Amino acid sequence: MPVLGGIGVTWIVSNFAPEAKGHGVPEVMDAIYYKGGVIRPVVALVKSIASALAIGSGSAVGREGPIIQIGSALGSTLGQIIHMQAGQRITLVGAGAGAGIAATFNTPIGGVLFATELMLPEISVNTFLPVARATGTATFIGRLFFGTQPAFDVPFNLAAIPNEPSSVLTPILYAMLGGIVGLAAAGFVRGLHYLESGFDEISGRYLRHAIGMLIVGIMMYVLWVAAGHYYIEGVGYSTIQAILHNQLPAAPFLLVLFVCKLLATSVSLGSGSSGGVFSPSLYMGATLGAAFASIVTMLFPGAPVSLPAFAMVGMGAMVGGGTGAAMTAVTMIFEMTRDYNIVLPMILAVAVALAVRRMVSHENIYTLKLVRRGHPIPKALHANMFLVHSAADIMERDFLVLDGGTSFAEYTKLAAAQGGSRHVVITQNGMIVSGLLVDADLLQMFNAATTDVRLDALIQKNFTIVGECDVAFDVINTMSRMRAMIAIVVSRVTGQNSQRVVGVITKEHVADAVAKSVKIYPG
Repeated sequence: MPVLGGIGVTWIVSNFAPEAKGHGVPEVMDAIYYKGGVIRPVVALVKSIASALAIGSGSAVGREGPIIQIGSALGSTLGQIIHMQAGQRITLVGAGAGAGIAATFNTPIGGVLFATELMLPEISVNTFLPVARATGTATFIGRLFFGTQPAFDVPFNLAAIPNEPSSVLTPILYAMLGGIVGLAAAGFVRGLHYLESGFDEISGRYLRHAIGMLIVGIMMYVLWVAAGHYYIEGVGYSTIQAILHNQLPAAPFLLVLFVCKLLATSVSLGSGSSGGVFSPSLYMGATLGAAFASIVTMLFPGAPVSLPAFAMVGMGAMVGGGTGAAMTAVTMIFEMTRDYNIVLPMILAVAVALAVRRMVSHENIYTLKLVRRGHPIPKALHANMFLVHSAADIMERDFLVLDGGTSFAEYTKLAAAQGGSRHVVITQNGMIVSGLLVDADLLQMFNAATTDVRLDALIQKNFTIVGECDVAFDVINTMSRMRAMIAIVVSRVTGQNSQRVVGVITKEHVADAVAKSVKIYPG
């Protein structure tokens, strides 16, 4: 069945929407950062059918990646039908992604954080509110169909950190779990990368995916014969639920399930399946967390360790470590358990897991695929601190104001007398008519000329006039809109009197201001 399903998935994806292959989130991020938020409308339909077929036939993938891509495609389609700016369309794409996550897990806050932490290149009221409205609406409608209960049935009292003196070492155990899960997340990221590259060496889309799904099918059959259940097929929620109810306490078997799920998911996606990595990450985190707790209780009987709590923390650590969405992982697990006591161990484990994964693999499960294409994605959102500077802060004060009738030879003499070449503001009858960028090429060209050249022969209209109190953001926006090579800064923008010129701004000055603001952030 996995092979037959894989053949169907390959046919659908290859013929209608190749971008629906894989786990989908990298394609959404690529559309946001490199395509102005444009996603083909057909992707939503193709991804729905292909992912349903893949999961239904046993492919070890999740449903969250598909719903993220489907929601994003719907948002992008709406943004293309209704004419709007690229920034607004990108916001709709992020809103669709967050809404999908929120409705799937019944986690409205987690959906908002997912969109803002991973999808949106800019966070402000203009982007946050649409995403929040979308996730809130999606959660409400999802509850009408699926009920108000969380995604998983969690024991009433997880006892994550019991309120007793003996639990003083329990936070250290959670941090240790975070380190182990961080290594596992790095292995997942690297393993999927290598298997994708390895399967790409096999010629023929159908043969490639058939081999991959045959491997998954054999693993499912072996588990069925040995343990009485497939365990690794599809999203794996039933296994996660069994772990949370302490029905699979044996550490060796849990570790076997972790290895099998890791291999099955990597093989499924590497060979060409259509599905997500979110559910497999939850599955692997739950097995590792429960196995760790089981080993601790075996070595130290009576230790204040809750197997369901460690399983939940392992789930969050694997998601946070693998995807890089730390805040999303902490918040979503809290919304799933609705137990505030899980927050502290979750923060510890997720922080350590993310740190360890970044030491081993700098890229996360989403960005590594894009880096292979030559489309890197920023790891963090930095405030553009240079944009709050005024024009007076970034302008160049080394300039000359000369009449258009001045010869270039006269200019060079004046510039040399004042210490070197300077930018020139050209005037006629006391009015600013142009700005001249003086570089080495310009000096060489006219110094070698046999006839003298007047400055008014060099007048160009690609300049603009700004006020010294204008903020850098407005200056850059004006220069971009007018395609200006130079901005002439005046003390007031009430006229073009040359006596009010206080400086000039070129693209080099803007770049220098950006570089200075970037230095304050760690590399």
